[in-house]
Amino acid sequence: MSDFTPLRSVLYMPSSNERALEKAKSIACDGLILDLEDAVAPDAKPAARESAAAAAASGEYGRRTVTIRVNGIGTQWHDDDIVAASQAGPAAIVVPKVNSAAEVHQLVAAMEKAGAPAHTKLWAMVETPIAILSALQIAQASDRLGAFVLGTNDLVKELYAEHVPGRAPVLPSLHTALLAGRAAGIAVIDGVFNDVKDETGFLAECEQGRQMGFDGKTLIHPGQVSGANQAFAPSEAAVEDARGLIEAFEASSGGVVTYKNKMVENLHVESAKRTLAIHEAITALG
Repeated sequence: MSDFTPLRSVLYMPSSNERALEKAKSIACDGLILDLEDAVAPDAKPAARESAAAAAASGEYGRRTVTIRVNGIGTQWHDDDIVAASQAGPAAIVVPKVNSAAEVHQLVAAMEKAGAPAHTKLWAMVETPIAILSALQIAQASDRLGAFVLGTNDLVKELYAEHVPGRAPVLPSLHTALLAGRAAGIAVIDGVFNDVKDETGFLAECEQGRQMGFDGKTLIHPGQVSGANQAFAPSEAAVEDARGLIEAFEASSGGVVTYKNKMVENLHVESAKRTLAIHEAITALG
């Protein structure tokens, strides 16, 4: 995991707002999604496209993972968005409502035709029932696919479900996306929390997301960044335990190994090494 990239906090920013794009350079988020879709009015989309492409190509966002969210397949803006985003060369192009492996192939072909550099990944938004039911095929469709981004608002709407604390109505869908993402070896980023004034609810949902196994959370307000960064980073106690467990295992002479009265096996060592790799990657960010 030496090339692990933290994605604890991935903040949506409207590309039609130049002040927001400038402010994003000083926000301590791990990732940015420069949005051309929901956050941008139809008449502002062409100008926002130019702004997002210029921002992504600028190199002025430091260590942040900068991505561009284009308008969805079939919209009047999609093709031009893909071309502009591909030529800008962000870390990834985020595409809403990716529903099949065939759509992944279509998107990758369009990116490559437009000259997207090798480092520009495709991030697929999973936000419909058919996407959840096709999650494994989507996740395995291309080596260029780097992440799933959960679109929980659309998923709740499509299921005729309700937004409730604990997210019971969508937990099976979230688990399915996580299973597919982990099977394919890609990142999986949790959906947004809508009430920017409900810090308690937001932190509880971050905690839930981390416990489930998400890499991080998409955010709609800079005020949510700190909470997500803390929630999705290993705690001091977890880091200390990981180091102690690895030391105990390496010091053994092949017999049964215990650490804090618990038996240690290879799978525990692998988990501990992952914890340390995440901690070291976050520490390196400064």
